Amino acid sequence: MTTQEAYRQCEAIMKKGSLTFYRAFSLLSKPDRQAVMAVYTFCRTLDDTVDESEHPEKSLAMFLDEFHRFLAGEEQDNALWVALRDVWQRYDMDVTPFFELAEGMKWDLHKSRYETLEETEQYSYYAASTVGLMLLPILVPNPEEGTKQELRQGAIDLGIAMQLTNILRDIGEDLRRDRIYVPQTLMRQYGVTESDLKKPEVTPAFIQLWEEMAGRAEKLYARARTTHHLYPVASRKPVQAAALLYEGILDAARSNGYDVFTKRAYVSTMQKGKLLAKL
Repeated sequence: MTTQEAYRQCEAIMKKGSLTFYRAFSLLSKPDRQAVMAVYTFCRTLDDTVDESEHPEKSLAMFLDEFHRFLAGEEQDNALWVALRDVWQRYDMDVTPFFELAEGMKWDLHKSRYETLEETEQYSYYAASTVGLMLLPILVPNPEEGTKQELRQGAIDLGIAMQLTNILRDIGEDLRRDRIYVPQTLMRQYGVTESDLKKPEVTPAFIQLWEEMAGRAEKLYARARTTHHLYPVASRKPVQAAALLYEGILDAARSNGYDVFTKRAYVSTMQKGKLLAKL
């Protein structure tokens, strides 16, 4: 399989899996855009490996074995590994967040409730911040001296904000899989029980709980924005666009009357245009 054919397959996977990210990162130069698509394909493949398998632990172990063989230099005629090999040759990639994403998958296999916001945010780091850390060497290949830690923290903040947004958007969907990522301490604080969530009913107490987490996400989006100026001009707008479009999901849920049980909040094409116009 040629590298370009591998990238074409990765592009199709990203376009199907996340139009929001596809649209945001389409602003990059072709080489960088292709690298982002390869990383996205790694994340999507890993996610599907766990979610769609009858034996997820075994499937996860097999996928990680493939990754270890890739890192050892073994040639594999598969779009993901062919594209990722090219990425590895062109950028100074950090392998740690790739394995940390897999750790988040393990949490999903063994954990369905989260006691504190800190615990939920640790999961969010594994599930989403890791992706930002994977992309940093692509988006900022030559960071200025002294900015690496700021860039890293900004990527972590943005990832947690995005995952908290996912959690708030997908409460109903997660309930149907017997998963509740909303912290139990916050549920007790606002007097919202699992039975209340399963009714499902949008109550004043639920709205207060939802807004507590949304407020935390918005603070993290704002904190991440303070690091956007550290990105090269070529990659700054895609990062800003991804953040704006994702944060817009919170307002979409509000527009739906906080019904995150039977409706899926999404940013319309028209609203996406308005948000991107801010850039």
